[in-house]
Amino acid sequence: MNRVTVAAVQAAPVYLDRAATVARVLELTAEAARLGAKVIVFPEAFVPTYPDWIWRISPADGALQDTFFERWLANTVVVPGPDTELIGKAAKKARAFLVVGVNERVLRRGTVYNSILFYGPDGTLLSRRRKLMPTSSERVVWGMGDGSTLEVHQTPYGGLGGLICWENYMPLARFAMYAQGIDLYCAPTWIWGKDQGWQATLRHIALEGRVAVISAAIANRTESVPDDLPGRDQLYGEPGWICPGGSVIVGPSGETLAGPLYDTEGILTAEIDLDEMATMRRTLDVAGHYARPDVFRLVVNTSPRPIAELSATEAPPLGRRFNEQERVPPRKT
Repeated sequence: MNRVTVAAVQAAPVYLDRAATVARVLELTAEAARLGAKVIVFPEAFVPTYPDWIWRISPADGALQDTFFERWLANTVVVPGPDTELIGKAAKKARAFLVVGVNERVLRRGTVYNSILFYGPDGTLLSRRRKLMPTSSERVVWGMGDGSTLEVHQTPYGGLGGLICWENYMPLARFAMYAQGIDLYCAPTWIWGKDQGWQATLRHIALEGRVAVISAAIANRTESVPDDLPGRDQLYGEPGWICPGGSVIVGPSGETLAGPLYDTEGILTAEIDLDEMATMRRTLDVAGHYARPDVFRLVVNTSPRPIAELSATEAPPLGRRFNEQERVPPRKT
């Protein structure tokens, strides 16, 4: 039988500490590999944490928002960079495909993106996926991605890709994944409370796409928030779960194979029968024989959408001088 063991890692990041959280990724990746996992999925925005304060602080309180944002920004991840190299080494050591949610900042220290990083078992950073549409208050801290990162990677276990949290409620985004041949569908998330509707969504996706869904969620408590953050006692004073988890693995028949896991940290694993997945598409293949391209057609813009496009011209840029090696030789007549 053509099978693969997959893992959903439910854990707490070291709140607003990039280096310590990356160290947790390395440790937990090794642990999942010891459980036999060849595809390992971490939660949304795991490094250095999901910015849950956006739901607790009034948008009108700009000063307090800025205080949390500054600490968070200082601990976000540059892609590629030293942190991504460390995670790549962990993937190589585990000999597994590794999917890790990070808060990605650009070098100019401004906009942050909600991204997931895909690594191959050789440690190569295959791609990063930026969340297309931050949800509600998430727009206070995250920018919007574009279609250039909507890709599915072909692996020995089938197509590997995924969408982040409420992106999974975007029917066209899901179809873009199906159309690219996704089989192992990653849905990293952060869930406020025990949302049974989310569990139903994941089962629906599995049935709709005849895919295996691997959803990893953060599980962290108010006690993990640093004491020196202003307003900490008012925002997080009561002991309890900030996010209780909810990680789950669902098979292509819609059957829950592991989880959902709540109120604890842990690693869920399940063995996926890849042959069953293909067989089930005999009766329903939404991106194949069950599609009607003569009636419906999806157009996906996969080109990068930079805010500025810089192009070379014949004249040197303003303020720059050509040296001797850069001089254009005279034309022959």
